[in-house]
Amino acid sequence: MKRLLTSGAICAAGLCVGLLWQRGMTEAYAQPAPTPEERYASPLELLLSPDGRLLYVLCQGADEVRVLNAATGVVLRTIPVGHVPRGFSFSADGRRLFVANSWDDTVTVIDTESGRVKATWGAGFEPSSVVEDRAGKTLYVADRIGNDIAVLDAATGEEKLTLEAGRGASYLTLSGDGSRLYATHVYPNPTPHRTPPKSEITVIDPTQARVVDRLTLPDVAGVFHVAISRDGRLGVAAELHPKNLVPLAHVEHGWAFVDTLTVFGADVGRSVEVPLDELDRYYALPFGVAISPDKSRIYVTHGGSDCVTVIDTKKMLSYIRAHPETFAEDLSASAHYVVARVAVGKNPRGLVLSRDGGRLYVANRLDDSISVLSTRENRVIQTIRLAGPEKVSALRRGEQTFYHAYAFQGQFGCSNCHIDSTFDGLQWDLEPDGFGKDIVDNRLIEDLRGTEPFKWNGGNPTLVKECGIRTETYFWRSQNFDDLRLTDLVVYVRSLPSRPNRFRAANGELTPAQERGRVIFNRVVDKLGQPIPRSNQCGSCHSGPKGTSQKSFDVGTGKAVDNSSLFDTPQLMSLALTAPYLHDGSAKSLEEIWTVYNPHDRHGRTNDLTKDELNDLVEYLRTR
Repeated sequence: MKRLLTSGAICAAGLCVGLLWQRGMTEAYAQPAPTPEERYASPLELLLSPDGRLLYVLCQGADEVRVLNAATGVVLRTIPVGHVPRGFSFSADGRRLFVANSWDDTVTVIDTESGRVKATWGAGFEPSSVVEDRAGKTLYVADRIGNDIAVLDAATGEEKLTLEAGRGASYLTLSGDGSRLYATHVYPNPTPHRTPPKSEITVIDPTQARVVDRLTLPDVAGVFHVAISRDGRLGVAAELHPKNLVPLAHVEHGWAFVDTLTVFGADVGRSVEVPLDELDRYYALPFGVAISPDKSRIYVTHGGSDCVTVIDTKKMLSYIRAHPETFAEDLSASAHYVVARVAVGKNPRGLVLSRDGGRLYVANRLDDSISVLSTRENRVIQTIRLAGPEKVSALRRGEQTFYHAYAFQGQFGCSNCHIDSTFDGLQWDLEPDGFGKDIVDNRLIEDLRGTEPFKWNGGNPTLVKECGIRTETYFWRSQNFDDLRLTDLVVYVRSLPSRPNRFRAANGELTPAQERGRVIFNRVVDKLGQPIPRSNQCGSCHSGPKGTSQKSFDVGTGKAVDNSSLFDTPQLMSLALTAPYLHDGSAKSLEEIWTVYNPHDRHGRTNDLTKDELNDLVEYLRTR
């Protein structure tokens, strides 16, 4: 059964009808795949060399690192790396640069003097950030799919052990003295059904390679970069605070998302969630964060609002001390400590301060530029344009729309609920079906072509219908897009490929357990020799290359709050990544689909299977 593309689920647009839309779609689909020379740079993260002369730019779209003169912006060197790089850092001595390549499952090791790749090491499932300890002996890699921190030998790349982290482990930050390593994660940790989300900051002692603390982040789902002050007494994490337990009808009252920071450390004495939004304006998708050398200012990029927030640290700490109670949802609070909002380019992400704190460099991912801010004046004093295609394609325009916050007062956009064009691990109450009715689980949106209709009830036959006036009415509360923008958005969403499947061998061969599971999946007779009705065969409903018959069925998983027991059959690609399961997210794991929610064998014939056989079935499904 297909999960609804929910609350940011593909951004809204106006009515899209007639030949105008058809022509736009035809022209967009006719575009050939871009060559390496035609790819956008898509700068994601930034580093300054220890002497401050060189600016290193991680270009995710071009699969490369560009080295620029930090003063002039002139490109001095371009270094190819692996596919979809997501994070990078210098070695303790500055002589090597480590790059985490998320779709290659590798770390590229670069000699900073020569600019040459010295080694490529394997590093878990979807490595997203990499940091070396101060001794230069151990390398830590956050693996987004592995939900762990891989610990490697910094000389050889050999994996020594893994440390359990939060779900979707992604970003690592080392304290100035090297005594602590902080890890965040982009998907919430598992919680009971329809309870507030919870996340954590995993604290690691890098000298001993062990987890020493887990800072709990209640009501938070989606945590990005952490910054630590030079003296180690103040930490700040950028995050999302979703309000997914109330009907989305309350968008006008600020009840969809709050954009916040968690502030922690000796200067605070406790962990405190601090709102960044205002009473009538929101600053969506806080991502990068930096603390000035003198600790007087905190800088936060907002990927959905195209700006940088500047916070007076002293005023913020004073406000925290004066308000011991929780004030994370108090939209009047930010006026007491936010001193500036500085407009930059499209989808700002990573940022880095010069060593003296006088300049702030910001990577604008979706317009291939770097904004240079004067921190004394809080304004952009230079814009560095990165080489790339001059023409903005339909695909690029659609991506810009996807990542911008178009909802009422700029509260949220598609990428709030589909983080990095994936999913968010949450369930939502969408009011068109009635308050408290038809709770729906969000889902991955990769490789959607050929899986229509959309929504759990199959009510939207195309992405145009899913993304059009319905989304404007129920999600955004405002009309924002014309027909061409909707066309571009649909082109982008339809272009999203499936990520590599880490549970399937590169040659396509199945393990013995996976092969046994495949036989169970395709069986037509149960273990007692009784025929299984076609409508109850796994391979019948989940047919075709993407594992969906594109039809609706009643498989006995409807709840009292559901308006209908008929649910559309979901596709099976990347199924292992998208827990929880079922239309409302009530099944915490694949196993629970059959051990808890299939007592009468209506969702496939499974009650005759042993535990080992169910495990084999799960192993096979993970290969889809």
